[in-house]
Amino acid sequence: MRAVLTWRDKAEHCINDIAFKPDGTQLILAAGSRLLVYDTSDGTLLQPLKGHKDTVYCVAYAKDGKRFASGSADKSVIIWTSKLEGILKYTHNDAIQCVSYNPITHQLASCSSSDFGLWSPEQKSVSKHKSSSKIICCSWTNDGQYLALGMFNGIISIRNKNGEEKVKIERPGGSLSPIWSICWNPSREERNDILAVADWGQKVSFYQLSGKQIGKDRALNFDPCCISYFTKGEYILLGGSDKQVSLFTKDGVRLGTVGEQNSWVWTCQAKPDSNYVVVGCQDGTISFYQLIFSTVHGLYKDRYAYRDSMTDVIVQHLITEQKVRIKCKELVKKIAIYRNRLAIQLPEKILIYELYSEDLSDMHYRVKEKIIKKFECNLLVVCANHIILCQEKRLQCLSFSGVKEREWQMESLIRYIKVIGGPPGREGLLVGLKNGQILKIFVDNLFAIVLLKQATAVRCLDMSASRKKLAVVDENDTCLVYDIDTKELLFQEPNANSVAWNTQCEDMLCFSGGGYLNIKASTFPVHRQKLQGFVVGYNGSKIFCLHVFSISAVEVPQSAPMYQYLDRKLFKEAYQIACLGVTDTDWRELAMEALEGLDFETAKKAFIRVQDLRYLELISSIEERKKRGETNNDLFLADVFSYQGKFHEAAKLYKRSGHENLALEMYTDLCMFEYAKDFLGSGDPKETKMLITKQADWARNIKEPKAAVEMYISAGEHVKAIEICGDHGWVDMLIDIARKLDKAEREPLLLCATYLKKLDSPGYAAETYLKMGDLKSLVQLHVETQRWDEAFALGEKHPEFKDDIYMPYAQWLAENDRFEEAQKAFHKAGRQREAVQVLEQLTNNAVAESRFNDAAYYYWMLSMQCLDIAQVCPSEWYEDRPGVMVGRSSPALLIQSISLPCYLGAHSWTWQILPRRTQCLASSTTSSVWQSCTMVTMPSIATRKIRSVSIVLKLFSTSPGSCCTACPRTPPRASLK
Repeated sequence: MRAVLTWRDKAEHCINDIAFKPDGTQLILAAGSRLLVYDTSDGTLLQPLKGHKDTVYCVAYAKDGKRFASGSADKSVIIWTSKLEGILKYTHNDAIQCVSYNPITHQLASCSSSDFGLWSPEQKSVSKHKSSSKIICCSWTNDGQYLALGMFNGIISIRNKNGEEKVKIERPGGSLSPIWSICWNPSREERNDILAVADWGQKVSFYQLSGKQIGKDRALNFDPCCISYFTKGEYILLGGSDKQVSLFTKDGVRLGTVGEQNSWVWTCQAKPDSNYVVVGCQDGTISFYQLIFSTVHGLYKDRYAYRDSMTDVIVQHLITEQKVRIKCKELVKKIAIYRNRLAIQLPEKILIYELYSEDLSDMHYRVKEKIIKKFECNLLVVCANHIILCQEKRLQCLSFSGVKEREWQMESLIRYIKVIGGPPGREGLLVGLKNGQILKIFVDNLFAIVLLKQATAVRCLDMSASRKKLAVVDENDTCLVYDIDTKELLFQEPNANSVAWNTQCEDMLCFSGGGYLNIKASTFPVHRQKLQGFVVGYNGSKIFCLHVFSISAVEVPQSAPMYQYLDRKLFKEAYQIACLGVTDTDWRELAMEALEGLDFETAKKAFIRVQDLRYLELISSIEERKKRGETNNDLFLADVFSYQGKFHEAAKLYKRSGHENLALEMYTDLCMFEYAKDFLGSGDPKETKMLITKQADWARNIKEPKAAVEMYISAGEHVKAIEICGDHGWVDMLIDIARKLDKAEREPLLLCATYLKKLDSPGYAAETYLKMGDLKSLVQLHVETQRWDEAFALGEKHPEFKDDIYMPYAQWLAENDRFEEAQKAFHKAGRQREAVQVLEQLTNNAVAESRFNDAAYYYWMLSMQCLDIAQVCPSEWYEDRPGVMVGRSSPALLIQSISLPCYLGAHSWTWQILPRRTQCLASSTTSSVWQSCTMVTMPSIATRKIRSVSIVLKLFSTSPGSCCTACPRTPPRASLK
């Protein structure tokens, strides 16, 4: 910290008190019997104010800036406007010692030797309260709820807004330690209101609102006359009999001197919201200072240590944003950090800290060594086992025990020093001098190595990671980059105030200046972007920037330098830059460029970054082909272009490499058929058919079925064409296709007929079946569509389909309640069992419903049916035993218990229809007639009486006795008795 005098003036009388206008533009001084109004910008006396008759002891400005008040030895208080006009005056019984405005309600407190008063614009009178002792100073809390009064007897009385005492603090010194100045901390970050107290016991103390003391009294060794807070409560200004204003921490630790004076300092105040301080002295001197706080800090890679509140050190991890605070409780003068070491210089000693562990993320430090000795140095550097002190032209190397081991004397002032690494105890130092010399020093070597010498003074410098290049910023704000081995100036850039090499990339550096950040890769042009502050480090994609008093890590995408390398097809270098930090889009661009450049290794790594499996598969396939001996780069590049969607470029490369078929296949797969036709090889029918088929498939997929049908027909894919027509119900197109097809093409014709049948066009389906010669399917079609006449006509021509016609016909008749016709149809179809079952069911139903005429008719029909059954082909007769001839009818016929006696001359023939088979038993008898027959009982219609009806089967033969050797030659005849 250092104080710079801005302006100074001198009044004729002692400066008793000072008050700033809240906006900081004016300064009101109490000097003699007048008030002096100054312009704070240049110290011009704007106007003296007269109103008091005696010495003015105090002055205070309201927080709203509308009024200020002054108190005098003439026992009066005058209220002034911001236009410097007096508007109100009231008096006390004694001289006014101090005045103070409430920061919230703007209530004015005025204190005299025997009482204090409270006044506000809303009141018509002043509310006064007696005091047990002379009040010397007063101060309101931040919230305006309480007023603290400092008294001559060493007591502090805390009153509420109504003047009632709430807390009384009795100091140990009593009347021997009058309270000369008090002030509440204006910080709103403090959890409790803190009152700073300065007494003439030469002590400063701190109290809570409750009256509890914070810490212990701090000795001053002088009589304090004024105390006030600076920069929102971080520091304290204190002046008095030591003829100077000192800066203290808010805890009472002295930091330094603001300005030395020739007489007692009676008052000092900080300009609102600034780092300016005004000092008023007993001899009438008014001094206006600017306080400049230098940045005390150290940086090593991603660890940054800096001073906070002048007495603390904060170590910040720039990547993880972790912070640790080290409280030194003394003024921190210098800080140095290197690897796991941290050095802090205090006024009377140097503390050496080390990390608890080697963990890169560890933030816990412990004291390793203490060097109890006062050192004066400009720069401080710490190494693994040493500290380096820079004193103008001299460097001293000290061990951690404080023993000087080595010393170097330079030709010129040392402007910059930096540790560049090395083994413990043998680290290298980079030193820049004012005369332009740049040296490298090893801590274990007495001799300095001159790297190079330039004409201008060194301001900042850095060495690349490989230690082959050196970047220097000179006093002309020029960044110069040298090759260390050849001493050659590689390039230079203007407008630089600091420079840093990238610790992860040899060819990248950045420098700041003029409100811009400049990034330079190799010899490419500089990439510029706005940035406030100084560059102090560059690691990967993070640039560490110091702005005012804080450092921040700025994430800078390395896109610009990466594209610079890509433009020159330097893919590996571009990949190294991308690894420092670029966007996914940049990674993909790098991958594509490397792929097109056939740098498959770089492309593969880049695609892995963006997790693009599709291109990784392509690269893998190309690598496999290269292993098998393929070397045609045009073909590889064509595959790459086709993957990228650059189809025309890919086709050209396919053609150039003699693989037109691949271009044809590509365009066909893409349904770009017009382009594909350009690559058809000399009318090859197979390729043409393939192309048309794929084009048809594409038309089908995009919902263009008619176009697809035409193309399928053109390609000879009739089945696919028929399927589309059938699915869409296009009968006309199906008929057209069926008529054009050759009868040998059975599969498409059969599919056509099937769809025509489904689409209710049986006539066209029949036409198709006839074309194929598929009569069975034609019969089935007629039956399914119940076109019986056509079916019967076809059955007449082709008797082998008779059963296929009459059986469905009979079932259809039965389903339509045409049972008699159905029975005949069953009989005609040779289905005797179904025919008899229908008649039996009709008979049973008629009997059950008392329809006896119908029942009689049905019995007659049943008997006639039985006669038909009894006709057996003569060739099926055989002699079962002598005198017995047996003939078989259909084994499937199952008619229960019907016996038919027959007569022929002197012979009696009995037909017996048995359950499982029918046999004719011919037994020869003489002069006797069998009448064994099953009687069928049927109610008489006329008489309602039951009578028997014999069913007699007469068999005729050509000669008597012939039936013994052969079966009847003529059809049987039945009669009803």
